[in-house]
Amino acid sequence: MSSQPSDHQQSGHAVAERAERRWAWFAGAIILVMLAVVVFTGLHWAMMPPSRVETIDPSRLQMSGEFVESNLGSAVEPDGSVIVRFIAQQYSFTPQCLLVPADTPVTLRTTSADVVHGLLIAGTNVNTMVVPGYVATLTTRFDQPGEHLMPCHEFCGFGHQTMWAHVKVIDKAAFFEQARQNRRLSCVAR
Repeated sequence: MSSQPSDHQQSGHAVAERAERRWAWFAGAIILVMLAVVVFTGLHWAMMPPSRVETIDPSRLQMSGEFVESNLGSAVEPDGSVIVRFIAQQYSFTPQCLLVPADTPVTLRTTSADVVHGLLIAGTNVNTMVVPGYVATLTTRFDQPGEHLMPCHEFCGFGHQTMWAHVKVIDKAAFFEQARQNRRLSCVAR
């Protein structure tokens, strides 16, 4: 017996080596493409910030502009759309209860006065982060009247567990009747 590999073993080894080399080049090419995408995306976003990102000065929220206290809550805009404005701050949402119509598109606009908060309306698809300096805008529809809890789902400090609000969905006709009588609507019966 000789210790020399046979021609058949040498050719098998060469085939395996070529296959491994091809796969190594293929994996390297994939890594380079992914790296190029990351670099391009990073440079692109640095030069062009994402559209529809609205900024706001969190230190002046309640002094002037859209989020002053008299402008918070639900309102019917001149074009007939329903907009709900509220503020998240340690450890509450203001207002504490949001009144919205059933079977109507509702735009939620919110921001944070202090730290990052989470917004989740139980039983719906509403789920977002509320970041100081930015306005979070979501559009949703509540199919039927009812009540939903709205907890903060992002740890915001030692009182986080007490940060929640209610979303009260009422009949569309009743909502618009109340809206004709009041500029801002709340859950408190008048």
